[in-house]
Amino acid sequence: MHTFTDLVDRSTAFTLAALTEANDRASDALQACAETPLVKTLQMVRLQRVILAVGMFSIFEAALQRGLACKDGFKQAGEILEQKNEIALKEMFSDLQRAINVLKHGQGRSYNELVEKAGDLDFKVKMPEEHFFSEGDVSEIATLVEVDDKFVQLCAEVIRDVSHTVKAVRPDFID
Repeated sequence: MHTFTDLVDRSTAFTLAALTEANDRASDALQACAETPLVKTLQMVRLQRVILAVGMFSIFEAALQRGLACKDGFKQAGEILEQKNEIALKEMFSDLQRAINVLKHGQGRSYNELVEKAGDLDFKVKMPEEHFFSEGDVSEIATLVEVDDKFVQLCAEVIRDVSHTVKAVRPDFID
């Protein structure tokens, strides 16, 4: 069986290409006529990106728990990253964990932590006073983290990098 990180890279590329195609078709058709099903398609594409990001992180957590024989795979991976002095990667991994928590649970501790460092993140967080990421964008859905192709690709890249670092320390780790 191929590793999770290999499959997640391929899955991400495949899914984003299919979503881009669906988005482009709906956007083009929307120029000719404003129909509710086309707007719903654009929103569905956005929602599918959220599902992809949340899913890949959840499955990676299970792979870490299984591969490291622990109850908290994210914590164990974070300790390994720190041990290898991969501080920037650890911070990005933690930020993405918080973002995924916000996508799953909404406002709370993770959201508040992201808001505090919003200017330093590689992705957008909706500020407490904001109602929209882009007012007037009919494709926008109700999330506190903007999940675009860049965000999804960042999730896949960080998962791959964390996995490789864990494997360098724990050669028996199989994701």
